[in-house]
Amino acid sequence: MGLRDEILEQPAAARRQLADAGAADAPAAIAAEVRARDIDSVVIAARGSSDHAAIYAQYAFGVRNRLAVALAAPSVVSIYDVEPRFERALVIGISQSGASPDIVAVVAAARRQGAPTVAITNDPGSPLGKAAEHVLELRAGPELAVAATKTYTASLLAIARLSATLAGEAGDGDSAAAAAEISTIPEAIERGLEVEADVAVLAREMAATDRCVVLGRGYEYATAREWALKLKELARVFADPYSAADFQHGPLALVEPGVPILAVLPDGPAAAGLAALVGRLRRDQSADVVVLSDSAALRDLGRRSIALPVSVPEWLRPIVSIVPAQLLAYHLTLARGLDPEAPRHIQKVTRTR
Repeated sequence: MGLRDEILEQPAAARRQLADAGAADAPAAIAAEVRARDIDSVVIAARGSSDHAAIYAQYAFGVRNRLAVALAAPSVVSIYDVEPRFERALVIGISQSGASPDIVAVVAAARRQGAPTVAITNDPGSPLGKAAEHVLELRAGPELAVAATKTYTASLLAIARLSATLAGEAGDGDSAAAAAEISTIPEAIERGLEVEADVAVLAREMAATDRCVVLGRGYEYATAREWALKLKELARVFADPYSAADFQHGPLALVEPGVPILAVLPDGPAAAGLAALVGRLRRDQSADVVVLSDSAALRDLGRRSIALPVSVPEWLRPIVSIVPAQLLAYHLTLARGLDPEAPRHIQKVTRTR
């Protein structure tokens, strides 16, 4: 099975996770412990694509559960041998392989302190799975391609399910309504895959691109970061991701002819500011903008665009919006004469310390 196969397998991977008969047990146990212990923050340790899943979790847990979420600096534990105080936090490690020693070290340190710990991983028998008290298994199936695709969307889905359960346990949301929204995700991913032919044409038009900027805001900041990573590791494009807000504090100077702007711009609360920025970039800097959106009006702001499925709830949309972005990275890799199955200098499992 190659990279494209794994991209196309994502609806099935999502269905496997949702169909797991015991899948609700771990989120329910975690939510009960969070409530009983009056946990008021979350600390997440992750690297690479999993770190972008952690960024999604910052918004999901922050917006929907009113929890402050910090991204751990694993080197504090693994290099400096210092254990931050985790007692009042829910500590989560995210790793598709569960094999990175620095991520395991953070979770193990938190568990020694008595903090509730969670592993989000595709391998519950991995060192990370064994280090944590609770495991959210991705059920993505074997991921053999070097570039993570289905384990990334499966991680986001696991985070969304935990967020929904936490909200229900705390009385802050309608858990049945959230579960119904989550159940629509496999079909939404299928609709996201339908743009492949259009994306392949766009990739051929962009074949000479070796630099670009990727913008997102809110929930979709995670998508911007993950899109940029896929462009780097597969197509060898120097893709620089930014929050649309941060981009205006200096990096705006990067805009020039020949440097495309890829804007993750679906409809929603974050759209107005990013749409205004995209309009200024096209008007004042003659920027070449590619817009990824579920809105025809917003897509019209770009010189080129990619359609997203409509009617996907904003809090779940990053699980879907990354899929056309993965396809663009894959087809751009082919258009640039590179092998998507053999990214340069990269291994499937990276064991950082």
